[in-house]
Parts: sequence; structure tokens; C-alpha cells
Amino acid sequence: MDTADIIYSYFPQLTAEQRAQFEALGALYAEWNAKINVISRRDIDSLYEHHVLHSLGIAYSLRFPAGARVMDVGTGGGFPGIPLAIMFPEAQFHLIDSIGKKVRVAQAVADAVGLKNVTTAHRNVIEEKAKYHYVVSRAVMRLDELVRLVRKNVLHEPIGALPPGLLCLKGGDIREEMRPFRNISEADELSTFFKLPFFEEKKVVYVRL
Repeated sequence: MDTADIIYSYFPQLTAEQRAQFEALGALYAEWNAKINVISRRDIDSLYEHHVLHSLGIAYSLRFPAGARVMDVGTGGGFPGIPLAIMFPEAQFHLIDSIGKKVRVAQAVADAVGLKNVTTAHRNVIEEKAKYHYVVSRAVMRLDELVRLVRKNVLHEPIGALPPGLLCLKGGDIREEMRPFRNISEADELSTFFKLPFFEEKKVVYVRL
């Protein structure tokens, strides 16, 4: 059965508040998904493994420090932004998507679990002017296109273990996508962290910007 317990097995250090927030996500997304299809009907039964834990793969590449400003591009219903905001309550997350109904779900879920470090906007990334230390995304477009669109939004102010840049969840063979960035990028295999079949060929790609 897909429950929040899968999160705790990989992140045992969570506080009671964080556990309660993660546990609340299942019912909240099931309720919203019945109204607005933000997660495929087939996939909603695997919410914690396929969406929440997948989002937290970024947490293995970088622990966002206090005060970090992070933009989630193409957040959909709030992934990876909401799980990361729960994991890193001292960082600030801004979730954007070009589809208004999906942003509405993300904001409603963030409000319901009491996230004070999340803001949302119905906006295409082309229109976003603000600056952030890091940009995160989950396979919304090719890496070169995403880098081109978000480069303007990166705040060149060192704050964490990694220089400012993009952390993107990707799947499959991405060697061609990474080739233009081979001197400033790296990829972590999620199967190294999460010993589940779903995470085979899943990666976190970091591009320094």
C-alpha cells in the first residue's frame, strides 16, 4: 500500500510536524484529483512513491539552506515544490505553472498543510522576472530549453553547498541533453538512494548557471 511510511524509511529524521504534513498529502491530492485531474488516475494510487518520494530525490543532491530562494517551474499540482518545502521549512519556494487550475491545487494543498514558505503564481516562466538561488523542475521540457528560459532568474549569490543553478528530475537516457553542459553539470542516479524499481533510470541533473 502506498503511504507516507515510504518517506520515513529514507528520511527518518523528520519532525512530528513534517510527518503530519506528509501524511496529509494523500487525502488532499485524492480529493483534489477527483475535481481537477492534476495526477493521472492510474498514478494517484502511487502518489507517495511516484510523486512525493520522487520529488525528494532533489534533497539527496542538495540540502537547501535557510534563506535559500527556490523557484519550481511547471509545478503542476505542486511537484517537486511542495514535498521540498515540507522537507526544508527554512527555505522559500515559489511555484509557477502556466495552467491556472493546477496552480490552484498547489496553493490549496500548501495552505491545507500549513506551509508558510510557499507562494504560487499562474505564470509562464518566460514572464517570471524575480531572481532565485535555485530553480527546480520535474521533466517539463528539454534541458537546453529549460536552461535558456531560467538563466535570467538565477541569483548569483552563493548560499549553499552547490553554486546557484538548476536541479531537474529526469528519466531515461539524457546524455544527449547534458552534452552542451558537460563542463558545468552532473547527474545523480536516484536508484542509488531509493531501492525501488520505479527509480531505475531516474536522475537528478544539476546545471550550474
